[in-house]
Amino acid sequence: MHKITFFERFEADILAGRKTITLRDESESGVIAGQTLPVHTLEADRWFCDIRIIAVQEVEFDGLSDKEAHQENMTLEQLKQVIQEIYPGITHLYKISFELC
Repeated sequence: MHKITFFERFEADILAGRKTITLRDESESGVIAGQTLPVHTLEADRWFCDIRIIAVQEVEFDGLSDKEAHQENMTLEQLKQVIQEIYPGITHLYKISFELC
């Protein structure tokens, strides 16, 4: 993976350090702890920062908790709704923890 993309609506939270994880499906799980990636908007492919990957962990959708919701700067209900909109019916996810460079 040479870059990572986020919906534009998450840009401010990432830049402010309020969003410190992303939950992805297997096709987007190929990042490695210690790796630095440029971050682009999904909609316009516009670069807006670089992040350093801290960890990648497998998680179950049903096992998501308030901890992950807080790391995403959402309520648990909002988080589950967003995930289902992006990955309908998904049960297995990858939690990618990151920090702003």
